[in-house]
Amino acid sequence: MNARPTSDRVALVTGATRGIGHEVARQLTGRGTIVIVTGRKEAAARSAAARLGERAIPMALDVTDTGSIASVARAIRERFGVLDVLVNNAAVLQDEGTSILETSPEVFDATMRANARGPLLLTQAVADLLRKSSAPRVVNVSSGAGQISSMTSYAPAYSISKAALNAVTVMLAAALPNAKVNCVDPGWVRTDMGGHSAPRSVEEGAETIVWLATLPPSGPTGGFFHDRKRIPW
Repeated sequence: MNARPTSDRVALVTGATRGIGHEVARQLTGRGTIVIVTGRKEAAARSAAARLGERAIPMALDVTDTGSIASVARAIRERFGVLDVLVNNAAVLQDEGTSILETSPEVFDATMRANARGPLLLTQAVADLLRKSSAPRVVNVSSGAGQISSMTSYAPAYSISKAALNAVTVMLAAALPNAKVNCVDPGWVRTDMGGHSAPRSVEEGAETIVWLATLPPSGPTGGFFHDRKRIPW
């Protein structure tokens, strides 16, 4: 089945009020896609959507809250009846500079809820909408910190949560065989999380995410990518 025109496609980007998520939303709306711009606070989502134009639709979404996830899934179902692209970008970093031996249960649990459990539950909630798309795409924004083959002692809860997100990606790719489900390391990007000394711009960080969100039918699935190249787990 041929994909619908880009102008008819609907995308949901989490954590889209600033940083990489906002840039992903900007690039997708620039391609004619309707983008649901989400953030934990409705006012921030509205402000971010206003900066992107009429194809940006604001919705409040807290990926750690199952009620919030259900509410957004219901709103998309009622308004559009389909979802073509899901970009799981929202994340927290709370334990930079902390040893794994000192990571508190509270920080570990909060990080896992936002960075691994949230993307999983959101994808589950919109799976029926993705199945209605002729060309569904799911992109999980991971990190080089979650790459087990080169993992260091950096931000242990964050790193472990991103490794878990990578595993979630592999399983979702198997569970959604008609979709392209991948995860991406955007690199160290100049955002509120990455800091001003990071070497990469938000445009560079968003580029591979948008590429994976708009893959052709021949594109890969179940992979981990950086700068459009598959990288080891």
